[in-house]
Amino acid sequence: MRRGAPRRGGGGRAGSRRTPASRRTAAPGAGGDAERLQKVLARAGLASRREVEAWIRAGRLTVNGELATLGARVATGDRIQLDGRLVRTRAGGGEARVFLCHRSPGEPLTAAARAAAGAGAARLARPALLERLPRRAGRRFVAVSPMPRVDGGLELVSSDGELAARLQRAVHSLTSEFGVRVRGELSEAQRQGILGGALDSGAQLAVERCEAAGGEGANRWYTLVARGASGKQVRQLFERQGALVSRVLRTHLGALTLERSLGRGQFREITQEELGALL
Repeated sequence: MRRGAPRRGGGGRAGSRRTPASRRTAAPGAGGDAERLQKVLARAGLASRREVEAWIRAGRLTVNGELATLGARVATGDRIQLDGRLVRTRAGGGEARVFLCHRSPGEPLTAAARAAAGAGAARLARPALLERLPRRAGRRFVAVSPMPRVDGGLELVSSDGELAARLQRAVHSLTSEFGVRVRGELSEAQRQGILGGALDSGAQLAVERCEAAGGEGANRWYTLVARGASGKQVRQLFERQGALVSRVLRTHLGALTLERSLGRGQFREITQEELGALL
């Protein structure tokens, strides 16, 4: 090799431009703190990991000016941009926060849900529920096992997407309580069918009890307690038995209770003790 000739595959400027973001390691001096891009943005409450992966596939994310790829790792000081705009990965400026919300049946949980609801939701005077939460808690809130749009009651949301994912997994082992309003009274055969916990998918919920809880006129309320149940599954349990369900309200989720003092549309931050019990 001639003296001074460039080496094949050397670390010149052109070579560095060809290095894909997915193979980049932590920047010098970053202390080896590189993490997957999906995890970093989810923890910041900007999106779920699945949503971040969709952004990457669509070419919407760059890291230090290069298109990000699945598996990309970023470190402190790396410049992340979404659609050309700088992403602040610690938008809240502090620890993740988790809120318990009391959502009215039919009230939009997110701005997207409000838009999808069309003219009906447009008549509402105030923004969607999650838009009213303290902005300093994070740019985006992620709902944990949200109730169907037509139903309501207790909703749990976090400003940290990674924490929301952990809570979502934990919900499958938690016992929840629901109030279900149906037209007319259930027969004993219907109630026993609900206690059986069979779903359309063939899965079976662990239903602990289903009891009458009063009512007036043509409507009757029932209290259902089950482990790992979502609002959609509870509605399905009753409808499989021929019941006409008009409303499902979640009143308990694990150690959390929807207190009477928390009015519709209101929210409170849960304590660290409550968070620990959920996890």
